[in-house]
Amino acid sequence: MKWRTYAPDVLPLWVAEMDVPLAEPVAEAITEAVRLGDTGYPAGPVYAQALADFTRRRWGWEVPPERTALVPDVMLGVVEILKLITGPGDAVVVNSPVYTPFYQFVTHLGRRVVEAPLDGAGRLETAALETAFARAVEGGRRAAYLLCSPHNPTGTVHTADELTGVAARARAHGVRVVADEIHAPVVLPGAHHVPYLSVPGGEHGFSLMSASKAWNLAGLKAALALAGSEAADDLARMPEEVGHGPSHLGVLAHTAALRHATGWLDSLLEGLDDNRRLLAGLLERHLPDVGYRPGEGTFLAWLDCRALGLGDDPAAVFLERGRVALNSGPAFGTGGAGHVRLNLATSPDILDEAVRRMASAV
Repeated sequence: MKWRTYAPDVLPLWVAEMDVPLAEPVAEAITEAVRLGDTGYPAGPVYAQALADFTRRRWGWEVPPERTALVPDVMLGVVEILKLITGPGDAVVVNSPVYTPFYQFVTHLGRRVVEAPLDGAGRLETAALETAFARAVEGGRRAAYLLCSPHNPTGTVHTADELTGVAARARAHGVRVVADEIHAPVVLPGAHHVPYLSVPGGEHGFSLMSASKAWNLAGLKAALALAGSEAADDLARMPEEVGHGPSHLGVLAHTAALRHATGWLDSLLEGLDDNRRLLAGLLERHLPDVGYRPGEGTFLAWLDCRALGLGDDPAAVFLERGRVALNSGPAFGTGGAGHVRLNLATSPDILDEAVRRMASAV
């Protein structure tokens, strides 16, 4: 998708696909399965076991495989969990600006979006969450909080204290937390991912995890829904047929990534950290009026272009005048106007050329 959506003269730094070679253990797992004709339906706990091993090694925490469910991908897993814990017309709280499919999937499901905007530093705002939670449960309705952790598009990595506070406030208001942790393995040096289900109070929540983003496997669909110890009975109500949706090759690829490609991941994180610093330098040199707070996680950069005077949607200007494709800020909700999201998971040369083109559009 990334390199096929726009005309050949456009540099695509938009959708969250990385310009990296596939990890060799992943490639070997896929090609061996095809060679054997192993292309049927997915089955068994192998993905859940691999994820448990990975999270134990990486974060000192794990969810037992029996408290997981195989789902087609993270967002479809979110939808299935929201079906279990909310009903039509109920509210789902999100922290704007946030990943645009949160709005799309929630509204298509017949739920209401209630925004709790991030603060000026791109972090969770206690007062905003309190207000949003109170609004969400007005009239005694059920409600959920769709937490993005690490946060897309800002790259914010939430701390243990922040997440513990979230769990306490959600519990006080009767709001169920569903954490999208698809970017969890993509946390750069200097920060540490804290799984939501690992904090006090997290036992009542849910998480969605996948190897998709960290190993560039978006086309090999698979993910896992995880339940806290007090939410296991809810997850057990998920229809069995949901587990038929993931790709068997996806499960094999994700499992291979988690078990055998952590060295590849570590090298990737080093390169992303280099690109994060490179982008900061390029912006300072060519677009000094653009605000950029390097994110602690993800491979995405959230750029404040309001000082450039390009209107609410500077991405449209950068595309038309500079032939660079970025994500439009307004689509990320309140706080997105005048911003763009840039994917820095590309080569240094392409990143350099993209910023130069952006500067030429001003």
